[in-house]
Amino acid sequence: MDVKSDVLELGKRAKKASRALASLTTGVKNDALTAMAEALMANAEHILAANEKDIAEASAKGIGANLLDRLMLNTTRLKEIAEDLLDVAVLADPVGEVVKGWKVPNGLSIRLVRVPLGVVAMIYEARPNVTVDAAGLCLKSGNAVVLRGGSMAANSNAVLTEVISKAATGAGIPESAIQVVSSTSREAANELMRLEGYVDVLIPRGGPDLIKSVLENSRVPVLYAGAGNCHVYVDAAADLPMARRIVINAKCQRPSVCNAAETLLVHSSVADRFVPLAMADLTERGVEIRGDERVRALHPEASTATEEDWWTEFHELIMAIKVVDSLDEAIDHINTYGSGHSDAIVTESYEAARRFAEEIDSAAVYVNASTRFTDGAQFGMGAEIGISTQKLHARGPMGLQALTSMKYVVEGTGQTRE
Repeated sequence: MDVKSDVLELGKRAKKASRALASLTTGVKNDALTAMAEALMANAEHILAANEKDIAEASAKGIGANLLDRLMLNTTRLKEIAEDLLDVAVLADPVGEVVKGWKVPNGLSIRLVRVPLGVVAMIYEARPNVTVDAAGLCLKSGNAVVLRGGSMAANSNAVLTEVISKAATGAGIPESAIQVVSSTSREAANELMRLEGYVDVLIPRGGPDLIKSVLENSRVPVLYAGAGNCHVYVDAAADLPMARRIVINAKCQRPSVCNAAETLLVHSSVADRFVPLAMADLTERGVEIRGDERVRALHPEASTATEEDWWTEFHELIMAIKVVDSLDEAIDHINTYGSGHSDAIVTESYEAARRFAEEIDSAAVYVNASTRFTDGAQFGMGAEIGISTQKLHARGPMGLQALTSMKYVVEGTGQTRE
């Protein structure tokens, strides 16, 4: 079977499965999620062996440490992935939720009800945890899912999908509710983008090149998880010890992920005190500093920040740092160069916090906290299918509700329109 026929067949099976999934009880779905979590741990040795093969192949190709970190699974990470499924199981089922209801003067009763999207397709890159998170969230929200991961994680994704789909089917979920596109070719991705009538929404999750390709080529609706050029702004009224902790965490805790901070902005009134402290903290942890002229005057070891650096999502231990003269300048810089993902202010000023929260045009805005919390699990969603920087139809961490649509259920007593 050629790639085009193979992907089309996946779409047909997914559409059929989605109709059965939409009417499943919450109990059946929760039992399946529990079975999937148990199956992951029962098959840990098999899964980790496949992942080790992916790591070895990626390393042989010279893949950098930041991408290898995204690709790598171990017992702890696999346990966390399984726990995410259990967390999703205990969340309220969004399907069938009555968002609101009312009666109009002619006596019609109208309810706005949550329903599944139908078939969700995902194209994503190196992170095998996305395979499980996406499957779990789609199952709970009543959607079939077609997964097309990147070549770097092909072995991991194949085994993960096999394990969780078998467990789900054994617990009463329709066959073909969770499927993977076996080919990692560009042709396979393009065919998935063209499955009009079978795929209801396509979610790309990866770098700018992937997002651009999907937006240019997809014939089905796209809901994308965008880039994370995130900022921390240390205000004139900042608690500086708090600011040091937040900056270290936002940049260094896991620099390869989308909610890690890439740019630090420091108000000029505290720059003489804060910049040397922050530079010491960051360089001690191996961070390369790229600063503007005022930063380099305080920390000569820093390299010169270029215009490109302000736009860049580094995904590694590099940070661009700039001294600003006002809250207005900080807000303008973030809204100009940021990707609309996650941005933070450190301040004891209520007015500065209020203005920052209102004027920063990002999916998540933090006051006195690290940007690293932009995450479905951290937000109490159990897991996430991605973090959207769009404004339609979902924004920020996308959990169960983002995987639903609405329909109107209208009940009457024989009314006709004149």
